Amino acid sequence: MTVAITPFLRNALYLDAAVSGAAGLLMAGGAGVLSPLLGLPQPLLLWAGLVLIPFVAMLVFTARKERVPRLLMIDIVALNALWVAASLGMLVAGLVEPSLLGIAFVVAQAVAVAGFAGLQAAALRAAAAQGA
Repeated sequence: MTVAITPFLRNALYLDAAVSGAAGLLMAGGAGVLSPLLGLPQPLLLWAGLVLIPFVAMLVFTARKERVPRLLMIDIVALNALWVAASLGMLVAGLVEPSLLGIAFVVAQAVAVAGFAGLQAAALRAAAAQGA
């Protein structure tokens, strides 16, 4: 089963790609500077930023299509949800000991990613409802 990439869904994908791309470049490129400010391990910031690069490429690739497998869109929403769970989970579990600024950084990006997942899920439902 495929789903049409509606303008709403396309915009949600591009917005996610733009913000995720900027965050990825910031974290990967600025890990050494951010680590002491945020109290987060430099390798965590570096690898979190690097992981976003192929994700952004997938978002842009998907947004440029007319139709995509519904499962691909479900995967994108699920990956965003997993990012939120992992981000908040590492704080709750005490896996890192960030500064107050680091906590704010982790929570803010988790909230933003949750918003993208919500937008994409809503757009997916709307596209399915249109029979697209």
